[in-house]
Amino acid sequence: MIINQQSVDFHKSALTIFRSIGDRTQEGQTLDNIGSVYRLSGDYRQALDYYNQALAVRRASGDFFREFSTLTGVIRTYESLKDYPKALESANTALTIARSQKIPFAEASALALMGRVYLAAGDYLRALEVSNAALKTWQQLGIRVAAAPTLDNIGKTYNAQANYPSAIASYNNALRVWQSIGDKSGVAESLYNIANSERARGNFPQAQTQIKAAISVVETLRTKIASKELRATYFASVQKYYEFYTDLLMQWHKKEPKAGHDAEALEVSDRARARSLLEILTEANADIRKGIEPQLLTKQRELQTKLNIAETQRVNVLSAKPTLEQAAAVDKQVSELLKQYQDLQAQIRTTSPQYAALTQPQALKITQIQKLLDPDTLLLEYSLGEKRSYLWAVTANSLTSYELPSQSEIETIAKQYYQLVTDKRFGLRRQNLAKAGDNLSNILLKPVAKQIGKKRLVIVSDGALQYVPFAALPVPNGNNTPLLVEHELVSLPSASTIDVLRRELMGRKPAPKTVAIFADPVFTTDDARLKTATSTPLTDKNSPLQRSANQAGVTFTRLPGTRLEAEQILALVPPSETSHTFDFKSDRAAVTSPNLSQYRIIHFATHGILNSINPELSGVVLSLVNEKGVPQNGFLRLNEIYNLNLPAELVVLSACQTGLGEQVRGEGVLGLTRGFMYAGAPRVVVSLWSVDDRATAELMSKFYTAMLKKGLKPAAALRAAQIELWKQDKWESPYYWAAFGLQGEWR
Repeated sequence: MIINQQSVDFHKSALTIFRSIGDRTQEGQTLDNIGSVYRLSGDYRQALDYYNQALAVRRASGDFFREFSTLTGVIRTYESLKDYPKALESANTALTIARSQKIPFAEASALALMGRVYLAAGDYLRALEVSNAALKTWQQLGIRVAAAPTLDNIGKTYNAQANYPSAIASYNNALRVWQSIGDKSGVAESLYNIANSERARGNFPQAQTQIKAAISVVETLRTKIASKELRATYFASVQKYYEFYTDLLMQWHKKEPKAGHDAEALEVSDRARARSLLEILTEANADIRKGIEPQLLTKQRELQTKLNIAETQRVNVLSAKPTLEQAAAVDKQVSELLKQYQDLQAQIRTTSPQYAALTQPQALKITQIQKLLDPDTLLLEYSLGEKRSYLWAVTANSLTSYELPSQSEIETIAKQYYQLVTDKRFGLRRQNLAKAGDNLSNILLKPVAKQIGKKRLVIVSDGALQYVPFAALPVPNGNNTPLLVEHELVSLPSASTIDVLRRELMGRKPAPKTVAIFADPVFTTDDARLKTATSTPLTDKNSPLQRSANQAGVTFTRLPGTRLEAEQILALVPPSETSHTFDFKSDRAAVTSPNLSQYRIIHFATHGILNSINPELSGVVLSLVNEKGVPQNGFLRLNEIYNLNLPAELVVLSACQTGLGEQVRGEGVLGLTRGFMYAGAPRVVVSLWSVDDRATAELMSKFYTAMLKKGLKPAAALRAAQIELWKQDKWESPYYWAAFGLQGEWR
């Protein structure tokens, strides 16, 4: 769980002030606010602590209305904890207050909350009773925005009873309300609920129709959400819709195995990954300019603004019971602007294909994906789901699919394996690591054991699997031999990525020089390279990447081995073909210099952050201090990476670090590697954890020797280097060599 600590700190400072001046109203409100921050962050015990403090203050001052408000937070918290008796106890208290104060709105709110809790607790009769009572009051009061979610909850209750016709009828009533008030998120949720009930009663075609409509709604570019918390909720819902659609198609495939539904499911899964990347960029407030004509970008922004204004006006008009003429006028205005926007998007796809591929992702069909594969390559794409996960194995002329265990089961084993493989104490952990590796390999690779042969494996992971070093997993049904020994391994953010990369590379001339290296930056003001060590704090603690580092438990200590690593690489190439920046010069200005476009390989030997929970905070850390000992901005953030101009053949991110938290989205790797790909590099080598300095120097020396002296392609060169280390007793542990993987083009 990640707490918005800055928000908590501000509220606690305010709380101290309100208590000192005796303002009990604001004291109670601030305690309530802190409770809500903790609740939204998933720290329910802390949330209850602050909510209860707020209740004590409000009860002491007889503030019934605000006591009711705090109780709604308490109810939701107990509901999240699945402590339904406590949730109902609080709901009854809230209901008593509402009735005693004769506030119909509050009474309906309490009843609606009780309906949710009864549903979650499995008491469907009581859930229907109180939810219908709440609905009746909402309708009498004319509060449609509250009636709609209550109708959805009634539908869910009927669905839980397997009364699918009644559930669908209630969802349709909710859908009409959401449509009448212009709430697209509500529309999408009701469509999703209808799809759920249609699937449950075996009507797969109708379920598909409804979920496609829901996805169409949530993908609309008119949806703009300002609040970070609401964006997080919205993005989670988007993934939920894709997951449902994928699962629907795969369950349909079970019934009709020759109808091609598994191919459709793969296409949906790949489309979801492209959307996930867009969500990361939205979280990062990324202003992507590279690859689009400036005038088109300006026109796009103008139309987006006009659409947002028109849509707001439309919602306001429709919410005020308009005449038919008024409703038609606002609909016409939005439709005309939307038509202009769609025409512009088509123009962007034609004139700025690279930008369009990022912002308007078009999922490839299975036949298009297969054309990207040679006979020696097998694509393995994973999709993790709440109840079931899936694996698709694709060759140039075949597709097979497999059902795997749930996301929670897979990620539990994956995180256990990750913790063991990143432990230096290999001798003490060898047996445990072997067992965990076998468990994970049996799930992920055993289903395709007969297909993999000696093929190159191109892996599209999902969630926590993006942090799994597949190279170190044992060969299925083998003798604990690492997968790497028998297979060249490459990762992709999505199957569609390789198509985008190849289109981008068509006709591009190689850069004239060989390698540019950034190594051994200065992170602290007590670094020995400064003439006067002052021990000044190195950075603004509230800077985005510093917060990301704090979440990941990362400290930016010097990496002296990176200089040795860089010098070994430079020794392989004539000086005229290289560029190197060490110490203070290894900074943001050097990375953003236009001169960098002259090099085929860009090598970063420094800290990086691959944030598993807030991927928009991923980035690269360069010198944080200048020659005078003054702290400076040394963070190259995700949104800045997307605007770099790096027409290189390879970017190497050596000595990265990662945070693998309780909640694992995995898109930190996706965002960072795809960022460098968008900047122009078709291949990125990334490290999933911070590896021993000497081992990394050894690995990189062998990797570059294989590329620059033996002429191996990057994927093959990395594999050869890793096998060499694995064969040495000193470096046998996968901790020393398995962190590094290549993402992107293998040819």
